[in-house]
Amino acid sequence: MRVIRLKEPGSWEKYDANQPEQVLAAGDALVQINKMGVCGTDLHAFKGQQPFFEYPRVLGHELAVEVLAIGQEVNNVKVGDRCSVEPYYNEKIGQAVRRGLTNCGEHLRVLGVHVDGGMQEQMVIPAQFLHPSNKLSDDQLALIEPLAIGCHAVDRADIKHDDIVLVIGAGPIGLGTIQFAQLTGARVIVMDIEAGKLKKAQEITQVKDMVLVSDQIEEDLMKLLDGDLPTVVLDATGNPKSMLNTFKYVAAGGTVVFIGLFQGDVVFNDPYFHKKELTLKASRAAMSGDFSRIIRLIEAGKINPESYVTHRMDFDDVPEQFQKLYDYGGDLVKAIIDYR
Repeated sequence: MRVIRLKEPGSWEKYDANQPEQVLAAGDALVQINKMGVCGTDLHAFKGQQPFFEYPRVLGHELAVEVLAIGQEVNNVKVGDRCSVEPYYNEKIGQAVRRGLTNCGEHLRVLGVHVDGGMQEQMVIPAQFLHPSNKLSDDQLALIEPLAIGCHAVDRADIKHDDIVLVIGAGPIGLGTIQFAQLTGARVIVMDIEAGKLKKAQEITQVKDMVLVSDQIEEDLMKLLDGDLPTVVLDATGNPKSMLNTFKYVAAGGTVVFIGLFQGDVVFNDPYFHKKELTLKASRAAMSGDFSRIIRLIEAGKINPESYVTHRMDFDDVPEQFQKLYDYGGDLVKAIIDYR
């Protein structure tokens, strides 16, 4: 079985491993990996810039898989099902999980980050984390996880139909955030530092209002909104300067949600924060129910993430080709790795 592992920043190793055991524990499933989406987490890990990360590691958590075998007590999938993978495992049932917050449990382990992930031909996965759909393409199944990040962030923001929503960052996570924000009926604005990304975001989401980063963003927003400011700001950049500037862009009484994260401290002016009576939230990962919800939305034609895919590579070419993903710049929205 082919496996590709990131030994250390910038260094891959490819090797053969034994096939997983065919005798499965109760509740487990053996799956074949068909496709993998390359996440910002994978790109950051390759550069040595990913928080909560240890080397060596088999990357990969945006996965489209096919079920090869199931253990006893598995009733949500059957052999032959094609599935998206929910990559968030809670090794222990801590306080947050007992309260239903499975996305931020104290002992949360993310596939491809804290434990080895999908850059291997087959693996054993607890079947409860498989979400089947034999209607969707493998590309669509691989992209459900990044869509779930945006879905959960919008849920965290508690957007109402009369809100004005600013999404900062028009990468894959930002695109999903835009689309789920649009489903609330609110007015949605997208902001990015690159005009090309804004154009791509408009093509994919049909968002009408766009703001290019400048030295007068507040003025640009107020001009666009007849003197008002957004009531909800979701930052999907993971850039500390962008994240801290959100306090300037949001209206008094508004809500800021940080989707991305960075290695460092968030420091802001407390009197200014209190003056506006802002609500600041983090958004981590996604909930299990988000996956089945997104599958239904894609099947119904409400969302089509296949338009995110701009680049592809074969699994065997990853060690030689992965570095090139950084060279594409703003032209890269989502890369898909094909295992066949």
